[in-house]
Amino acid sequence: MLKIQEIREIIKLVDQSSIDEFSFEHDGSKIKMKKHSGESETVVRNVGSSSVPVAPVLQQAVSGAPQAPAAIETDQAVKEEVKSELNTDNLHKITSPMVGTFYSASSPEAEAFVKEGTKVNDDSVVCIVEAMKLFNEIEAEIKGEIVEVLAQDGQLVEYGQPLFLVKA
Repeated sequence: MLKIQEIREIIKLVDQSSIDEFSFEHDGSKIKMKKHSGESETVVRNVGSSSVPVAPVLQQAVSGAPQAPAAIETDQAVKEEVKSELNTDNLHKITSPMVGTFYSASSPEAEAFVKEGTKVNDDSVVCIVEAMKLFNEIEAEIKGEIVEVLAQDGQLVEYGQPLFLVKA
């Protein structure tokens, strides 16, 4: 499956072009984008599963039907996010040391280990990555402040995938 950064880049390219509709298939995943008078809709599908909106990808329904707030942003907000990604060179990335499932807290009822703005030390636990029924605590390994949480609770993460951005 494509990484969120790759999907964002595709959205940016389609948005800047005169293309009204775009479809892409790769490794069993399908991406379909449509532009309608300045509004965009993006859906990612895994073969054999239902449609999954990609957050923070644009998805504005033309009909005005109720939408999931986490998955919806305006064109301007997405453009600002793309700009902010360009300025991440001076930030430290905490990456996943393994393939597994990302958890922001020790249990569903518990508060997240860290949020944006949280100060961390070298040994601060920032999340848990579950791999093969083993829950591995991931430490910050740097002293600083969490600027952005890049993974969502319950999301599958790859080895080396950035999970957090930290301002040292």
